[in-house]
Amino acid sequence: MKIIDGTDAAMGRLASFAAKESLKGEEVAIINCDKVFITGSRKNIEAEFQVRRGRVGTLQVGPLVSKSNEKMVKRTIRGMLPNFREGRGKEAFRRIKCYNKTPKEYEGKEKISLEKIKPKKAIRLESMRK
Repeated sequence: MKIIDGTDAAMGRLASFAAKESLKGEEVAIINCDKVFITGSRKNIEAEFQVRRGRVGTLQVGPLVSKSNEKMVKRTIRGMLPNFREGRGKEAFRRIKCYNKTPKEYEGKEKISLEKIKPKKAIRLESMRK
């Protein structure tokens, strides 16, 4: 079981690392998903997510983009897996768990901390909730 701390980590790098580990057969738990950064212009990132969230309606059957931070991280990981609907991609996706806080079962265990970033243009997931 690999426990990854998402504090000050770039979402893309975190997602690719988690996808690779789960494809190897490891159970992966990602904690502190609300403290993950998305790099880029704040205005562009918020506009992109607002467009995605606004597409769901009664007339249009489109992809539902969740507002919860852990589901946004898990969806990003899903995009980096090969065919998440069947085969090894489906099995790898089942091995991934995402949490906003640190659950009690993971408190005393060793955590993997990915490269910390301090980007000039970035936005935290916790600041995107509206």
